[in-house]
Amino acid sequence: MNWYLKVLKQYADFKGRARRKEFWMFLLFSFLVSAVASILDNVLGLTFKDYGGNGPILGLYSLFVLIPGLAVTVRRLHDIGKSGWWLFIGLIPLIGAIWLLILYCKDSEAGSNKWGPNPKSSADGINQIGVE
Repeated sequence: MNWYLKVLKQYADFKGRARRKEFWMFLLFSFLVSAVASILDNVLGLTFKDYGGNGPILGLYSLFVLIPGLAVTVRRLHDIGKSGWWLFIGLIPLIGAIWLLILYCKDSEAGSNKWGPNPKSSADGINQIGVE
């Protein structure tokens, strides 16, 4: 949960690096919250049949995490030594998504790179949440 909150506190921070754990924990908690929001939409009868059965609770949550999700993804790419522009490789059908998944799973680039020090080498990691 702390990793999810860390990403939210760095709401639009596209600078720096994000380790694998931060990225995947954000995706996990975001998926869980999305599932709960979808269930709430269905239970409360708020779904829009014309829009794939999604409702306003899920829609608002999706808008809320759009920028933090992009930011943590760009920081994850920085961590492996790639520019955030590599995110656009996902626009290539099938191959792009597979390539991005491989990049997201790669280990951090050892030592510092042009986007900052390796977040794994920091002793206090999670204690540096939101600190510049």
